[in-house]
Amino acid sequence: MTTDPSPSSRPDRAPQPPPPADEQARLALEKKRERYVWYYLAYFLFGIHIVAFVMIYAVMSTK
Repeated sequence: MTTDPSPSSRPDRAPQPPPPADEQARLALEKKRERYVWYYLAYFLFGIHIVAFVMIYAVMSTK
């Protein structure tokens, strides 16, 4: 009973060629969109804090 190592673990295997241009473009677009998601999340959380501080100020400054 012999086990064949996976193709990625064989030392005699040639390195993978770079992905095609369309795949690189898709990965770049995905990375860009992911960055925008983090930006929107940061702005949203920042906005929630601003609203909370304004509400705290409004409550504390009433008579």
